[in-house]
Amino acid sequence: MTAEAPVLDVRNISKSFGGIKAVDDVSFTVNRGEILGLIGPNGSGKSTLFNCILGQSRPDKGKVEVNGKPVLGMRPCDLSKRLGVARTFQMLQVFPQMTVLDNIILAGQEHSGTMLGRLMGASDAGLTESADRLIAFFRLGHLRDELAGSLSYGQQKLLDAAMAFMAGPQLVLLDEPAGGVNLTMLEHLKDRLSTYNRENGSTFVVIEHNMEFVMSLCTRILVLANGAIIAEGSPEEVRANPIVIEAYLGS
Repeated sequence: MTAEAPVLDVRNISKSFGGIKAVDDVSFTVNRGEILGLIGPNGSGKSTLFNCILGQSRPDKGKVEVNGKPVLGMRPCDLSKRLGVARTFQMLQVFPQMTVLDNIILAGQEHSGTMLGRLMGASDAGLTESADRLIAFFRLGHLRDELAGSLSYGQQKLLDAAMAFMAGPQLVLLDEPAGGVNLTMLEHLKDRLSTYNRENGSTFVVIEHNMEFVMSLCTRILVLANGAIIAEGSPEEVRANPIVIEAYLGS
C-alpha cells in the first residue's frame, strides 16, 4: 500500500534579497491533521518562507507540493480554489465598514463560483447559511450585524480567522494569529483552532512569537534562525533544546 502523501511538502527552498539569504535550503513536511508551529526570532525567514509556499514570492530554488501536486508558480487564489489552501496575515484583512456577516460572505465569494455566477446570482451568493455556521462556531453571533471596525482587536482577529476558514480549507497557514490579542481572547482563539482541527481534520502551519500559545496549540515545532531550520520536535523537546534556548528563547 502506498503511503499517503504529506499535505505539504517543502523541499530545499531558498530565497535571497540583495545577496542576503532570507531562506536557506529549508525542507520539511506536514502530515494530514497536524498542527505544525514555525518559530524563530525576527528576521529568521518565517514570513518569507510562507510567501514562497503560497505563491506571493518566487523562491530562487526548491519545490513545494500540496497533496502531491507541485504548486510553485500558482497564484494564491488558485491555491485556495483548486487545492484548499488558505492563509491569515500578520496585518488584519477585515473590512471595517462592513458587518461581521458581510465580511465572511465576501471571503466566501472570493473562493466560490465564477464571476458571471456572482453577478447573476443572489447578492449573498447563497453563502449566508454557511457564514452563520462559521459565525456560530467562532462564537461571534452577538456581533453578527456589527461593523467590523467597531470590534475589539481580539474580536477582529477571530473574524479574520473565520474569513480564512469560509472556503473550508484543508491546509491553513496562520501568520501570528495571537499577535496583540489579550489572554482571555487567546484561550478562545486556541480553543476554536484546536476544535476546528479536531472536527474537520484540517492541517495548520502556525507562525507565532507567543511561546505559550504555540507550545500549547501545536503538535510539532520547527525552529528557524538565519533562514535555516536549527531544531525540530515536540513542544517539550524544543523548549528543552539548548540550541533553541541560545538562539531564541533565552536562558
